[in-house]
Amino acid sequence: MREISNRDVLIWLNSLNIGNKTIEKIMEQVPQLVDLWESSSHNIQGLRNIKAEIKEKIISNRSKDYLNRLFNLIEKQNIDVITIFDKDYPKRLHYIYDNPKVLYIKGNIIEEDNLSIAIVGSRKATSYGKWATEKFVEELVKLDVTIVSGLALGIDSIAHKKALEENGRTIGVLGNGLDIVYPKKNKDIYEVISKKGALISEYFLGVPPLAYNFPQRNRIISGLSLGVIVVEAKEKSGSLITAHHALEQGKEVFALPGNINSIFSRGTNKLIKDGAKLIMDIDDIIEEVYELQAKVKIKKEEGIDYSQFSPLEIKVLEVIKEGPIHSDSIALNTGLDISTVNSILTILELKGTINEMTGRIFTLS
Repeated sequence: MREISNRDVLIWLNSLNIGNKTIEKIMEQVPQLVDLWESSSHNIQGLRNIKAEIKEKIISNRSKDYLNRLFNLIEKQNIDVITIFDKDYPKRLHYIYDNPKVLYIKGNIIEEDNLSIAIVGSRKATSYGKWATEKFVEELVKLDVTIVSGLALGIDSIAHKKALEENGRTIGVLGNGLDIVYPKKNKDIYEVISKKGALISEYFLGVPPLAYNFPQRNRIISGLSLGVIVVEAKEKSGSLITAHHALEQGKEVFALPGNINSIFSRGTNKLIKDGAKLIMDIDDIIEEVYELQAKVKIKKEEGIDYSQFSPLEIKVLEVIKEGPIHSDSIALNTGLDISTVNSILTILELKGTINEMTGRIFTLS
């Protein structure tokens, strides 16, 4: 076997089901993790604030045979591993509290996934929740947004499925090892996401879907995303935990308003009451997320077929596409007289290419 690295030792510690925060405590005392691998049992027993059973687990499993079996198992399952020591570790996760030290991935994380929004909600989705989830997913995918969720039944599954139906990308964050499909009903979607998106877990292979794992994994769902949409949620719901993580991480939180008599809207209505952004359409999301505003601008520019416009119309459009602008500024920037500009603006409005906002300010449609 090749020489053991800090990265290898980190994956090894994670495979022993040693918690993320415990690994942090170890790294504070042993910055070079290879020193832990080579350290005497006496020194390991001397680690501060580490439970005795954890120390015994480290000592008893410290063998190259174990390490070989560990990496062979990962390779056999066709799983990639990204650690905080790797360049391709998701940048957004670097800056969250209690960031996962190791991520197991089935599928691929690509650069385009930086433009991502999380959608979470009740496991018992209503017809209203299903409709709203599909509506927002469809509109977000048109903007090349990656949909992140937790692969649970209900809203999560609806969000993943709709993203795939729209030929978009989606990422599922699991609360168990990647070799376990949970819930079992999601076996088909699990397989598709692993081929057309990515499945992510901080838990090693074989770790069961314990109740404690799911609130923990929610910080990764919000951490990967620019913002979190909560579609439906009871007053005490895992989705609200995701929203709480998002707020702690400085992310935008959006909530779908619902019937005040519905238990599935009590959580979202309370989020709105406490300051979350009420959403009625995609514009409510776009106006809060700069990256989406930039994407909308690019989409509009790409959607212009200049063959249908005269040279003067193109000249005006080139100015307007830089952002909302007053008709006087258009005349100034194009060198055209104001009467010519006004005539062109009228033609472009009739063609449906531009919109007039208040005060003679124009923008692309």
